[in-house]
Amino acid sequence: MSNQEQASTQLDATAVASGAAGMTGGELAEAKRYGRLELVCTLVDKAVDAVYLAVAALLLARPLDAWLQTYPLLEENWSLRLTALFLIVTGLHVAASFPLSFYSGHVLEHKFQLSTQTFGRWLWRYAKRNLLAVALSLGVALGLYWLIWTIGGWWWLAAAGAFFVVSVVLGQLTPVLILPLFYRIEKLDEPELTERISRLAEGTGLSIEGVYRMDLSAETVKANAMLAGLGHTRRVLLGDTLFDGFQPDEIEVIFAHEIGHHVFRHIWKIMVAGLFYSAAGFWVCDRLLAAWVARQGAPINYAELPVYTLPLMLLILTLLAMLIEPLQNAVSRHFERQADRYALERTGLNDAYRSAFRKLAKLNKDDPTPHWLDVFLFHSHPPVAQRLAMAEEAGKSGGWRVEREE
Repeated sequence: MSNQEQASTQLDATAVASGAAGMTGGELAEAKRYGRLELVCTLVDKAVDAVYLAVAALLLARPLDAWLQTYPLLEENWSLRLTALFLIVTGLHVAASFPLSFYSGHVLEHKFQLSTQTFGRWLWRYAKRNLLAVALSLGVALGLYWLIWTIGGWWWLAAAGAFFVVSVVLGQLTPVLILPLFYRIEKLDEPELTERISRLAEGTGLSIEGVYRMDLSAETVKANAMLAGLGHTRRVLLGDTLFDGFQPDEIEVIFAHEIGHHVFRHIWKIMVAGLFYSAAGFWVCDRLLAAWVARQGAPINYAELPVYTLPLMLLILTLLAMLIEPLQNAVSRHFERQADRYALERTGLNDAYRSAFRKLAKLNKDDPTPHWLDVFLFHSHPPVAQRLAMAEEAGKSGGWRVEREE
């Protein structure tokens, strides 16, 4: 193919993509630039994580543990020493990652007119997010080592069960305790929209505590909606940015998509899958830890597993998470397609679905046709062009019959 033919083909593809997503050529080009820079940030972030944890595990951990043992209180109390080691390693990790976090979370978002935060507000949210993550991760680390020191060789199985329980508890607490730390959330005072949402939930077995408005506009112009919580804490959260430019039919079909996740029990399926992922991951971690300790000249003694093995465990679990991410994303994309089909079948609002996702793509600067490898590795949702093509197909064929799982 000649250069002229290649250029013509690229122009045709650009025209098709921009037309499908309702974007102008300039908007599509900007979305693709934003997507490429996001991808670069993701790749660099993963590289920083892997390299830093490798250095911490192989070079820093033992000298750092030896230094901590020079303090009598830490020498005698392994849990305190583990806490100190974790905080130092994690603090250095946050410091090493800060420049990239600042660029991807603040500079890049302002560059593409997506952020509404000042630097001070961004820094405050960044600090809160990291403090919460460190607190939760420290609890997990202490729990893991307590299981290792007390249960021994079957710790990985007990840890998987504990991970499942923690996931359920966090699922319940997220909308009532965690999200309010970052967003102002209040009951929606829109009777007509609330009634629409309530009608959609009828017959699905979905019990909704309420419909809430979340002030996403405090940090971004992007729009989003979610069904959050489990059991009595389950509630509808609509980003306030949805109310600027989105019609009631469009909001209804977006929420119908969220109901689809409930109908197909996606949340519970993800949690159960997480149980098996974590069991497999902890078992692999156990085998690699045992092999590494054996190379030091003695078989592993779980009751006295050294504190300095913590960074190695973090490295192994991080690399395993990277390896399994494409599989998890493939499952997630399948679930999203199921929820899309359900929304179209449940509401019959095909035109509203397409206009809503075109608006979301333009507002969020989503590349409608990212490279297939980018999608395979990192995308938890199907590309916008595929979702719009699916809706187009549904419109031509008269829709699908969606079977609800019992």
